Amino acid sequence: MAAVTDHAHHPTMTQPSHPLSRLGLATALLGTALPLVSWAQTAAAPAVNRVAGWRQCAALTGDSQARLACFDQWAGEQSWQAPPASASAQPAAATQAPPPPVDATLPATRIIDVAQVDGCRDGQYSTLSRFWELETGSDCGAFRFRGYRPMSVSVVGASNVNRLPTSGNPLNSADTPVDYRRTEMRVQLSVRTKLAQGLLTRGDPQLRDSLWVGYTQQSYWQLFSPGISRPFRNTDHEPEIMYVYPTDAKLPFGWRWRYSGIGLVHQSNGQSLPLSRSWNRVYLMTGMELDNRWTVTGRLWKRLHESADSDDNPGISNYVGRAELGLTWNVDKDNTLALTARHSLGATGRGSARLEWLQTLGTSLVGNRTNLRLHTQLFTGYGDSLIDYNRKRTVFSVGLSLVDF
Repeated sequence: MAAVTDHAHHPTMTQPSHPLSRLGLATALLGTALPLVSWAQTAAAPAVNRVAGWRQCAALTGDSQARLACFDQWAGEQSWQAPPASASAQPAAATQAPPPPVDATLPATRIIDVAQVDGCRDGQYSTLSRFWELETGSDCGAFRFRGYRPMSVSVVGASNVNRLPTSGNPLNSADTPVDYRRTEMRVQLSVRTKLAQGLLTRGDPQLRDSLWVGYTQQSYWQLFSPGISRPFRNTDHEPEIMYVYPTDAKLPFGWRWRYSGIGLVHQSNGQSLPLSRSWNRVYLMTGMELDNRWTVTGRLWKRLHESADSDDNPGISNYVGRAELGLTWNVDKDNTLALTARHSLGATGRGSARLEWLQTLGTSLVGNRTNLRLHTQLFTGYGDSLIDYNRKRTVFSVGLSLVDF
């Protein structure tokens, strides 16, 4: 009984005596423990699978705090990824190739020139390469009209004029003289175009062969003869076709053999008897140059046979010649001298010589040289025109020419 009495009277061991008091204490202890339990479950939960983690979190329906903590953990474990490009943008990105790199070793002016200057106008290539478009870089494409011989208008003064043309064929000899003057105008038109290229050099990355057609028309106009109504004394028509092959080879003393070719040419004056003149030739040609200053070209031809009855000008090869040699000297950027000699290569020793001086006139709007030239020319010999094939003349002319347009 003493023990019971001692226990009942100890002040620190007082117990709640009412049942409601015990229930409140239990509720308080439980409210304190639940958050700790939730925190412990969250901290101890393993990492949620990235694919099915949100489903596991959604299954925690019995405990809202644990469910919220699960979703927070799942969201924190997700790594951000850029959205994929749309289907409409992907083809555009695939088709847009990056721009080619610019060669920084080239000066800026050269890059601009490449974009603006045609190959056959590009001064980095030689005269013959640009004229016949012998290289890939000097190519201007097919079916583009280019100059052939100079297109010129000149005033002509001659040692004599053929007032009564004759021929070895009696049917082609005039019987009535015309009062022509020795001073007249000469007009020449000459164009060509390339029909095809790469016929035999298709596998060569640099050299280009080519097939051309050309047309030249030269007229003598009696502009200073009002008494006879200023007629055209003669007009020669010269269509031709030629094939050019780039036979590029080094020669002694720095010369380069640039091309070889073959051609077929018809020349006639389009008149009726007795002034009709015509002939057909097949020719071989070649050319070489030295440092873009000197150019040598040559042609050797054979007249195609005609019957005696249809021959308008018998023996024309013995007058005009069977071969031609041309020498051109680019004195400077504005002056060019040229000499052309023809010879019959026979016992007659006939032929002709033509000396020319072309001087550049003016500059273009962008500062480049124009293609207009002051053209001074001296000719002596046979064949200045078809009507004069068998008459020797000395002709001096001054005028304007358009070259290499």
